[in-house]
Amino acid sequence: MKLLLLLLAFCCLSLSRCEEKSVPYDYSATIECLDTPYKPQYSGGIIVNPDLQNGSLGWSQFGNAKVDFRGFGGNKFVVATQRNQSSDSVSQKVYLEKGILYTFSAWLQVSRGKAPVSAVFKKNGEYKYAGSVVAESKCWSMLKGGLTVDESGPADLYFESENTTVDIWVDSVSLQPFTQEEWDSHHEQSIDKARKGSVRIRVMNNKGETIPNATISIEQKKLGFPFGCAVENNILGNQAYQNWFTQRFTVTTFGNEMKWYSTERIRGQEDYSTADAMFSFFKQHGIAVRGHNILWDDPRYQPGWVNSLSRDDLYNAVKRRVFSVVSRYKGQLTGWDVVNENLHFSFFESKLGPKASYNTYAMAHAFDPRTTMFLNEYNTLEQPNDLTSSPARYLGKLRELQSIRVAGKIPLGIGLESHFSTPNIPYMRSALDTLGATGLPIWLTEVDVDAPPNVRSKYFEQVLREGHAHPKVKGMVMWTGYSPSGCYRMCLTDGNFKNLPTGDVVDKLLREWGGLHSQTTGVTDANGFFEASLFHGDYDLNISHPLTNSKSSYNFTLTPDDSSPKTQPSLFVVRI
Repeated sequence: MKLLLLLLAFCCLSLSRCEEKSVPYDYSATIECLDTPYKPQYSGGIIVNPDLQNGSLGWSQFGNAKVDFRGFGGNKFVVATQRNQSSDSVSQKVYLEKGILYTFSAWLQVSRGKAPVSAVFKKNGEYKYAGSVVAESKCWSMLKGGLTVDESGPADLYFESENTTVDIWVDSVSLQPFTQEEWDSHHEQSIDKARKGSVRIRVMNNKGETIPNATISIEQKKLGFPFGCAVENNILGNQAYQNWFTQRFTVTTFGNEMKWYSTERIRGQEDYSTADAMFSFFKQHGIAVRGHNILWDDPRYQPGWVNSLSRDDLYNAVKRRVFSVVSRYKGQLTGWDVVNENLHFSFFESKLGPKASYNTYAMAHAFDPRTTMFLNEYNTLEQPNDLTSSPARYLGKLRELQSIRVAGKIPLGIGLESHFSTPNIPYMRSALDTLGATGLPIWLTEVDVDAPPNVRSKYFEQVLREGHAHPKVKGMVMWTGYSPSGCYRMCLTDGNFKNLPTGDVVDKLLREWGGLHSQTTGVTDANGFFEASLFHGDYDLNISHPLTNSKSSYNFTLTPDDSSPKTQPSLFVVRI
């Protein structure tokens, strides 16, 4: 009977959605713990009784928990108590459809202290994690996530915490379905606002008279949105590699050449010759470089001589390392990955104490105060069930770094490695929403996909599109640097620098985003105007007179105005 009701509800929802306009996406997320939760996003979507105003309607016990429906100050919520298993919780049955992208949110609280709580969908004996949050007592925290399913059918939504000593409080639950067409429309709307601007060109002669029917040609010379690819040192002296790279990208990261194990293989003998040569090459071609990395917290990737050092010796070696690499490239990089993978690993904390990363950021900032200092981590976007680097854990680390007492604030950035297998695109977007609520710049720093060849390019394109379209993402670098021994997890080209299918994806997207010298052409109207919507970037403008065939050339830069949304196009008056 319950399954029949679910199917009927789903059919009604599908019919109503066909009659309605596309549902806009809500990019908002709350990262503060509040006294009272906000109302459910999308009025709850397909969740029955999302704000618990109707008591137990739609909600039931999951596992062996005791479920209470409570109210306080006019707010109603449900509480799972007497939990003995991590999954003992409160639940609602929903019907999930293949091909639909689901955005999920809920407000959670625990009875004491703090505890990670995950939203899980159980379907056909499989468990889909939609997201997690570190819930607190005495205030409400927002969990935002998402999921897709491989087969249509009923599922049980429930909340999970490994800490069985806490009660889980739940309120303002939402599960909003989107079709692929709706999801794509969100991309288009966001790109129009965040990545593009309108230009209006008026052509006049030397007498101030407008010129109709003048031929306009606009060619983009450089993308405004930083988009690039990691490189290895074999790009030096390899003309084919250099040509392929410089035609496409505006930013890069060195795969190994700036890392400590590359620049100081023997203690006290520093060698930056390769990194310097690479930096010089990219500077010559106007390509920005990300600093990767000052330290790496993974014990497997230290210079061989580091492990045997005493605590005091290691501290002095770290100080020298930070000063050496940061001062060498001071003010010349687009950002520094300071203590790489600092959530998953703790080599320096284990040797130097819990404030090791804190002190490293402070030192790096002192030597290079204007460059953005990034926390760089994996699985924050890729794996909703990796609680070690969840958005909530990431936010916790950021708060610790923001507490560093220095002269002025350390300019912090959010680095998300983005090493995907099968991407959960709705979760990726929700995680970006959550981290974007900090107001800090977000970069996808090491994008790649490890998946079977028949789906790799498809997944790769999905990830790049999602990153590029998200209004809080400020740049993307792919971790696909080519070397004769192979790429890390995927390549864009073969050894002759001919595109593989993944490389074709990159070129396809570059053309869509205005790269690869994309052109916009047209003629001025009766009043001498020509208007176009263009991606941010540097442009060459060529104009031909319709009668005399005389020509004029100009260049201009179209940049985003972060302070206020532009409602009027940028006006350029040119004379011919």
